[in-house]
Amino acid sequence: MLLEKQVNGLPRFTFNINVDAESEEELYEVVNITDYARRHQWWSRVFGTSTGPIAEKYSVTSQIMMGGVTGWCAGYLFQRVGKIVATAVGGGFLLLQIANHSGYVQVDWRKVEKDVNKAKKHLKKKANKAAPELNSFIEESTEFVKRNIVISGGFVGGFLLGLAS
Repeated sequence: MLLEKQVNGLPRFTFNINVDAESEEELYEVVNITDYARRHQWWSRVFGTSTGPIAEKYSVTSQIMMGGVTGWCAGYLFQRVGKIVATAVGGGFLLLQIANHSGYVQVDWRKVEKDVNKAKKHLKKKANKAAPELNSFIEESTEFVKRNIVISGGFVGGFLLGLAS
């Protein structure tokens, strides 16, 4: 005999099996796991129940694609801009060294050392004041990634592919 009932919003089917006349009737419960899987994604168990609004609007495939495309674009731009900046900075140092070697520029190394030490002290003071703000930013970023784990994973993958291309 098959009985259907709702438990926690999930359809559950109970049926009786009479093995032989002398034993008691045994009850077996069948759970429809397709509805359960749609409502309880694996990342909810890993990262908590607060999945972000992006996770609720789009399918996992769409999220990975969106993250991958935006990550690839960001990685590609990062690679191109990084090459330009590295070339400009390296070229500037090269020209400065050529000018110094040729005698066009005289560098006062004592003054450079004094200014570098002054900048170090100033950075140490600022670093102690900025630590709470930095920790707050890191916590917010971590929470964002946890809420949007699928799209974040797609972004990281796309970013790495963009750097490689």
